[in-house]
Amino acid sequence: MADSFLFNVAQSVLRKLGSLALQEFSLAWGLESDLEKIKDNLKVIKAVLLDAEQLRSQNPRIEVWLENLKEVLYDAEDVVDEFECEVLRRQVVKSGNTTRKVRRFFSRSNPLTFRFRMGHKLKQIRERVDEIAALKSKFGLTERIFDRNIIHGEREMTHSFVDASNVIGREQARDDIIETLLQSVDGENVSIIPIVGIGGIGKTTLAKLVYNDQRIATHFELKLWVCVSDVFELDKVIIKILDSASTGQRYTDMGIDQLQRTLRQALKGKKYLLILDDVWSEDPRKWGELKTLLMGGANGSKIVVTTRSQRVAEIMGTVSALNLSLLSHQHCLSLFFKCAFKGQQEKQNPNLKRIGEEIVRKCKGVPLAVITLGSLLYSVTDEHEWEFIRDNEIWKLEQKEDDILAALRLSYEHLPSYLKRCFAYCSIFPKDYEMDDIELVYLWIANGLVQSSNENQELEDIGLRYFKELCSRCFFQDFFEYGGNVKCQMHDLIHDLALLVTQNECSMVRTSTQQIPKSVRHISFPYPQSLPNDLPESLQNLDRVRTIWSINERHEGISSEVFIKKCVSRFQYMRVLDLTYSRFEVLPTSIGDLKHLKYLSLFGNGLIRRLPNSICKLQSLQVLLLGKCWES
Repeated sequence: MADSFLFNVAQSVLRKLGSLALQEFSLAWGLESDLEKIKDNLKVIKAVLLDAEQLRSQNPRIEVWLENLKEVLYDAEDVVDEFECEVLRRQVVKSGNTTRKVRRFFSRSNPLTFRFRMGHKLKQIRERVDEIAALKSKFGLTERIFDRNIIHGEREMTHSFVDASNVIGREQARDDIIETLLQSVDGENVSIIPIVGIGGIGKTTLAKLVYNDQRIATHFELKLWVCVSDVFELDKVIIKILDSASTGQRYTDMGIDQLQRTLRQALKGKKYLLILDDVWSEDPRKWGELKTLLMGGANGSKIVVTTRSQRVAEIMGTVSALNLSLLSHQHCLSLFFKCAFKGQQEKQNPNLKRIGEEIVRKCKGVPLAVITLGSLLYSVTDEHEWEFIRDNEIWKLEQKEDDILAALRLSYEHLPSYLKRCFAYCSIFPKDYEMDDIELVYLWIANGLVQSSNENQELEDIGLRYFKELCSRCFFQDFFEYGGNVKCQMHDLIHDLALLVTQNECSMVRTSTQQIPKSVRHISFPYPQSLPNDLPESLQNLDRVRTIWSINERHEGISSEVFIKKCVSRFQYMRVLDLTYSRFEVLPTSIGDLKHLKYLSLFGNGLIRRLPNSICKLQSLQVLLLGKCWES
């Protein structure tokens, strides 16, 4: 597929190579020849890059060539950033506003050593770029200009999504489920109703319609919503159920025995409705353990399970599963035009209506695909753009029976290249993770993904515009405001797409992870408390990591000081270090060696007492989060 955020990477590197500060350094140190050669070759490569990206799926050699190019571009970014760090260091020292202690830290930088080291790195980059440029002639690539207008205007979020109260074509399915929920079943005090269907067909949306229906609100004493997702671990599911019960108690410190007693007590004698959304596990033993704990509710209690797996429905269901059908063509058309047009514009342009009908037919009755492409064409009246969507070769890619990534890929390809890198970065988060708009923007900025062409524009404002634009294109969903920030999630299929396009740049590391590609730049740890003291073997061969991120669903952070020390010494190009909810009293003094570090989070670290003096050496640092550090 045309993964043109690589084109954006090349543009970013060229812009950095042309900076005034780097030009001055190269001239003063005799490096201008290497610098100019790199720039010239990158310009030649960039001219054929779009053609190469279109042909990569047809020629494995081009695929390898592009991968090698990406690696050298990222390495070149690291080298340029080292120069920028040196400029910052000299500005701080020259300003005379620093304390004597800070100047002593900076005095360790030897200009001659730095010059020799950077000259050697720049030469290596030049040689690698020379090799890549020499190979391009073997592929018959032609220069191309990306002259097709990209659809990237910022839009109002409310126009890009179908509100749950206005879901089209699911009224009968909603009424059928509600009728089942209101019925009493002999011999079962708790009944389980599965909703089964392929990804993106609207199972969760249907469950929400049912969950919020007034007939349900008056029938059940307790309503609970839990997103199970792909990891079915008994303690985690119990905690989610208890959290949904809103008792205000903290459960993360409880053992499994105390958790199961608490759950049985919370449900005892109450008629409840529990939605278990997005269940993947086909292990009957795991479900059996949970089911035993859920049987203590009053007669008439119900559980609704949404899943893509018929096997899950067979294991969990006590009544016949509702197999959610594909949306009818007429309902898909209504949904598509609702997303794509203001009012009834399609009636005024029969050609767009005809092309739209052909696009909708290719979506094959999957609402998510319809919404994605309808939102993509929102307010676009150019027939050529509609035809481009209809005729794109991406629809001809081989797909599995339940795969609608073709529709999502096409939406991704239509993103401006600067948004592609931002979207791909989101694959660092696990499925169902609640992203925060401000947090996400700071992570993008720290990794150089937000660019300003106007000195009067703040990067935060530009990043928020990026976020809103991705929202308007239906890449994020389930919005709510909390503490003044906007939180949202990615649909599972959108997350799958992000994993696909990131091409081994992001990796989620678990204790079972055996191997990580050397191309990985961003690493997240979904279970940071289980990290060993030493670096896992899978991380030993990595040295260009830019992001270390710990996922804190249970307010657990990295607790091993030795692990952090190892990370700091190994990953010298780190831009992001997330130690949220970590559990140690002091940071290692070596933290000051991370001259590229721009984002450091110590949020929720209840034990940390002070920051080391070496924190003053982090002259690139832009964001330092210290909220809820009670001991400091």
